[in-house]
Parts: sequence; structure tokens; C-alpha cells
Amino acid sequence: MSTISTQVLIVGAGPAGLATAIGLAQKGVDFRIIDALPEAQNTSRAAVVHAATLENLEMLGVAGDLLARGIKVPNFRIRDRDDVLLHIDFTVLPGKYRHALMIPQDETEAILTNRLRVLGHEVMRPVEFRRFDRVGDGFRIALDMAGDEVSLDCRYLVGSDGMRSAVRDAGEIGFPGKTYGSFMLADVRMQWPIASDEVTLYFSEAGTLVVAPMSERRYRVVAQHPDAPAEPDLADVQAILDARGPRSGARVEEVLWGSRFHVHHKLSETFHDRRLLLVGDAAHVHSPAGGQGMNLGLRDAVALAEALSVATDTQNDEPLQRYDGSRRAAAREVLGRTDRLTQLATLKSPVLRWTRNRLLRMVGASDAARRRFAAMLAGFS
Repeated sequence: MSTISTQVLIVGAGPAGLATAIGLAQKGVDFRIIDALPEAQNTSRAAVVHAATLENLEMLGVAGDLLARGIKVPNFRIRDRDDVLLHIDFTVLPGKYRHALMIPQDETEAILTNRLRVLGHEVMRPVEFRRFDRVGDGFRIALDMAGDEVSLDCRYLVGSDGMRSAVRDAGEIGFPGKTYGSFMLADVRMQWPIASDEVTLYFSEAGTLVVAPMSERRYRVVAQHPDAPAEPDLADVQAILDARGPRSGARVEEVLWGSRFHVHHKLSETFHDRRLLLVGDAAHVHSPAGGQGMNLGLRDAVALAEALSVATDTQNDEPLQRYDGSRRAAAREVLGRTDRLTQLATLKSPVLRWTRNRLLRMVGASDAARRRFAAMLAGFS
């Protein structure tokens, strides 16, 4: 059995893994990045990059390409059918990014992959992580490369392999939490009565509904659904919009792509255990309300790349401990906010819903409160 070696092994080439790899490449750190899939996925769930994330991605040299491909959306509104409960205006944000950027995750991954290639690195595919043994102050990893078992020695192991992380499981790191149940996701072309400069979150006792513009007459629809169809069709999407969306009506013309997925609320017990590190969905998952998931993972990745660069240079793991403390605290805060927002959105009591709507309108009347909400949603502390 052949053996290869590297300083850092990154397992998983989603957005967080790719961003970590780019950060390491820019710092000249020796690494490999692997993914079990033979090629990148051409469908996506995440669709928004927030302002704070764009500031972080400037450091990786990809913000300009993302801006050139995406759609700038300056408004986020929470509605109960036709009633606007809260308007969050991103144009009040500090800095130069005063909007959310709508771009499908597969396009974001393509931009990150190209940037990594420009820096002289490729994702190794298909390569599957099997297990690891701790050897000295590092790891001996067993990999499956097209049916052949290969051994890889590394000093640092990064799990960026998603919610069902094999790296996290192999490290016996707990991932406690709960589930929100199933969601329906669909990219559609439709006649939509709301301006395309707005992402809308609808509150409904049946579950949340998010509608976001992706391009001319193309929209992303995400909805809680207790029995979501595996492949939603036009009638499925139309029924959800009719029940939860604007009473003035939306007309779905075509479903471009759709799927069902389950959303969980989970936080890893640690992001760092003796040079095993977690990033992105391997470390935290939560409700899609507010579009924070991929953004949180990308900001993790920029911080992790910096911490690993210092750790490999100084042979001191203190930066990794700081990464664990700061990013786990950030994740805990986001999980708490999205959980509260999801519970608030799905109140069933008419009295509680009336009270919620009245309070949100009162909050929305304050300029200071709207600025604070804009900063939080955009990813600023």
C-alpha cells in the first residue's frame, strides 16, 4: 500500500473546504483536498452570500468574480401574506457591500474551484476518507482511491465533509441537536408580484416560506413541509405559494429543479480536538431562515486557514484553540437566532401571531433596530 504525506488534509470540497484550501494555498501551506464525489454537484441549496462574507472572501481573491455572477439584492422583508412585518434595508450597512448577493451554490463552488486551480491546486476526486489512526502528533489516514487503499500521513486533519461528517464521527466528536423536519426546495420561473430587489421570508403557521430572486423571472423557493415531495412539481410549488405567499398571487410557469431535504439544529461539541478540526456543516447545521448556513461556513474557513497557517509556521496549536473558541461561539449565536426566528415564524395561536406581528411592526419603526437587524443578518457582530 502506497503512502503519501502532507501537512494538512482537507476532507470535503464544498464551499467551506474549498475556501480553507484557497486560504492555505495563498499562505504557501502544504495541503491536499479530497472529495468522495467524482465531480462537483451541479445542484445547490445555498443561494445567498451576505456582506460580511463578501468582505472575508476578498481575502481569498474571489469576491469580484462572485459579484460579477450574482444578483445584488438590497432588501429583506418578513411578511405575513400581504402584510409587511419588518423591512431590513441592507443599504444602511457600513462598508462597500450594502446588499445580499444571490448566487447558486454550484456557481459559488465553481468560482472557488477555479481560484484554487489558478493557485496551482486541484481537488483529488473521487477519494473517500475511511478512517484514521493517531500517530505521534499527527494522523495516518486510510483513503479509498478508485478501489485502492492508500495511506496518507498528515499533521492536521480538517473535516469539511458536511452534516454526516465521517471525519467528525471517526474522531468521536458529539453532534447533539434536533430536527425541524422536511423542507421543499425548488428553483422556478414564475410571475411574482413582488419586486426582484427583495428576499422575502413569509411567516405561516404551516411553516416558513422563503422566496428569493435568482435572475430574471427565476426564483428560489424554500418551504417547510411536513411531507415534502422528493421531486416537487409545478402543482406542489404553486400550492405552497397560494397557501403562504401573497394573496395578490404568483403564477409558477416552470420548475427548473427541486428536491426535499431535512433541516437539523446541531452544534459540534468542539471544532478542534488534538489537530482534528471541523469547519462548515461538519461543525454546525441550522434552519435556513436568514440564509446563514453557507455564510457561516465560509467565514469559518477564512479563520481556519489563517489559524492553520500560523500553527504550521510556529508549531504552536494555540491559534487552533482560538479558532475553536471564536467560531464555535459565532455558530452558537447564529443557531440561537435562527432557531428563535423559526419558532417565531411558525406560531399557531392566533393571539400569539397577532402579538408577534404587532411587536415586529413596532420594532420595524425604529431606525436603530432596523440597522441592528441588517448588521446581524449580513453577518456582522
